[in-house]
Amino acid sequence: MLPPHDADPTSSASGIIPFTVPSIDRPCYTYYKVFGDLSCGAIPLIGLHGGPGGGHAGLLPYTKLWLRYGIPVILYDQIGCGHSTHLRHKAGDEAFWQESLFVAELYNLLEFFNLPNGPGYFLLGSSWGAMLGSAFATSQPRGLKRLVLASGAASRELATRGIGLRVNELAQDVQDVINRGLEQRRFDTEEYANAMGVYLRRFLCRLDPIPKEILASMDNQRDDGTVYKTMLGPSVHLSLGSLAEWTVVPRLHRIAVPTLVYNGEYDSSHDVAQTPFFERIPDVRWKTIAGASHSCVFEKQDEVLRLVGDFLTDHLNS
Repeated sequence: MLPPHDADPTSSASGIIPFTVPSIDRPCYTYYKVFGDLSCGAIPLIGLHGGPGGGHAGLLPYTKLWLRYGIPVILYDQIGCGHSTHLRHKAGDEAFWQESLFVAELYNLLEFFNLPNGPGYFLLGSSWGAMLGSAFATSQPRGLKRLVLASGAASRELATRGIGLRVNELAQDVQDVINRGLEQRRFDTEEYANAMGVYLRRFLCRLDPIPKEILASMDNQRDDGTVYKTMLGPSVHLSLGSLAEWTVVPRLHRIAVPTLVYNGEYDSSHDVAQTPFFERIPDVRWKTIAGASHSCVFEKQDEVLRLVGDFLTDHLNS
């Protein structure tokens, strides 16, 4: 059942889901927001945001899939950010901030909406969310129908290598400033900030002004850097933090659902970080979005929504 033509994707249900974390001695909650009608019988899409710690705002363009394809969309803030429970006292605790925590939270959300035993669900992960989504899918979870990996990475080592390749595309003087900051572990200088500004405007978001949704995600990380800094360390250009040794590569062959991989032509998530997805997932297709960076769904919104929407629904017409 398609939504009425005048439906408003901003009209949505929202709430919190209790989430029990064994090592935390107080109640935790996951904030969610629903776009569309979950009772319409259509398979919903679950969005996994990036960061880590970016919050759901960066995924808001995908809510238009409800209007265009009749796909309800569920977004949520992962624990430690946005409107979900913050755990600032866990800053620096790398043993706590692991893939397994976020996988458990996702399972908890799916059970809350009774999706594994109901119509099933689609899963879309962006950036860090694609890393999480790929890892989750390797367990062949009940109810998962299709998987979308947007601007992700199959390992932290490949992500870091790809970022280095992007830095090498910049003017030599900009490269020198960034590399000097990395060597000296000095990320607070004005020249480093300016050089990173050049990098970000080319490979993270090429729009001017930067969309408010992306700024909201950046604000989440700035307001509470617990998750981001603990998992990634002081710079994405270095393989540090609790994700330093993270990889899904040896597990990718276990993904048993049709999978769409896409990234931008100028994406900070370089092709080198996507290649294992394409080589090891049994049923996969890979699309490069021409002229786009890490913010594909904002820069080339119609193209990306058509790509994702057609991928999620083409089996319904086959």
